[in-house]
Amino acid sequence: MSRVTPVKRGDRRGTKEQAVAALRAIPRTLRTDLFTLARDPMPRSVWLGPLPHIHVMLLAALLALYNANENAHILAPDSTVALLTALQSVPVVLALSRPAPAWWLSAFALSLTGVLADEPGPGVTVWWPWTVSALLLHTLVLLLLALRVRPLAAVVALAVTLLAGAAGIVLDAGRRPQATTWAALIFTLAVVLGSSLRQGRVARARLTEQQELTAEERARRTLLEERGRIARELHDVVAHHMSVVSIQAQVVPHLVENPSPELRENLAAIRGSAVEALTELRRVLGVLRGADGPSEAPQPTLAQLDDLVATVRGAGVSVTTATTGPVRPLSPGVELSAYRIVQEALSNAMRHAPGAAVRVETAYAPGTLAVRITNSAPERPAPPSPGAGHGLLGMRERAAMLGGDLATGPTPDGGYEVTAVLPTAHPTEDTP
Repeated sequence: MSRVTPVKRGDRRGTKEQAVAALRAIPRTLRTDLFTLARDPMPRSVWLGPLPHIHVMLLAALLALYNANENAHILAPDSTVALLTALQSVPVVLALSRPAPAWWLSAFALSLTGVLADEPGPGVTVWWPWTVSALLLHTLVLLLLALRVRPLAAVVALAVTLLAGAAGIVLDAGRRPQATTWAALIFTLAVVLGSSLRQGRVARARLTEQQELTAEERARRTLLEERGRIARELHDVVAHHMSVVSIQAQVVPHLVENPSPELRENLAAIRGSAVEALTELRRVLGVLRGADGPSEAPQPTLAQLDDLVATVRGAGVSVTTATTGPVRPLSPGVELSAYRIVQEALSNAMRHAPGAAVRVETAYAPGTLAVRITNSAPERPAPPSPGAGHGLLGMRERAAMLGGDLATGPTPDGGYEVTAVLPTAHPTEDTP
């Protein structure tokens, strides 16, 4: 025995409110889509460009000639034939840019034709109160309208067209239309086809928009991950300095003979602030690291750069190094960032330029440290890399964090270059 799930009162109320809101939105939708003179050009095809627009205008011209010939058999004065032919043909071209006014103009022309037309002459087929050519022209206008407006507005336009045809038959009892059902079917098929194509285009546009939003969100998440990784690494550097401050503040009273109480009190306050800062740093690090757990490994500096290059050489990559300027110790943050930039650039060269020769240059200048990593053109295509890498983003974040600059790009010989210029912490002290 099947069990019926009861519908909650809140669900019924929500459904009722949605239905009421949808009904209230109908007049606004019709006013926006049909009762407007706004320009709404038909989008160009991605593959064919303006070719469909040209085909529509050529088809309108051919149907206009056919329509003029048929109107001459059902309308007496030549001026009336020319006027109605223009009124029935121009809306097709107008519908390429303003579909709503074009549909109203075409509907008015059809209604006017039904009023002014006489009994058709020999060789003229009438499916409705209109000729075949007039019916085809209006069908094309309906199709172009349905391609741009919402399905509700397209259905209303179809209903107005069918009601206009029915009114023409009722007012002219002597006319005997042929195959009226087929005419109505053609109008309906045009609206269904146009609405389906429009819905497909809207769905693709929404998918593209969603993909762009997803890409932006992925880039933002990647940026936050890189900043978190950099913060985790710099934590050890800051913690080291704070530990040194705390130890020195504790040792100084023992190095001074008969220290005053004020000195002891100030040094104790300094040590207490340093210990408190270390506690807060550990707390922040716990949030950043999450479930990864703390890392006890010391952060690398430029002193380990030779070991890094030796490891890359052991992987079969030809790496040369060069250093200019007097080598001097720098602040731990600069040393760590420079090492990580070189490390990431070497990893990118190994991953994206197989068989290429790599050169690492380090330049010590007053107030700045520059690192330049270049690789020659790869000897073979690189294997596909799964996912989006964080390399360039991480390097840029490290350089920006120190107030430096990073430049990347291809070289004239087909290789790639990464150059980072990092300001040192104390430029006045760096000057020899």
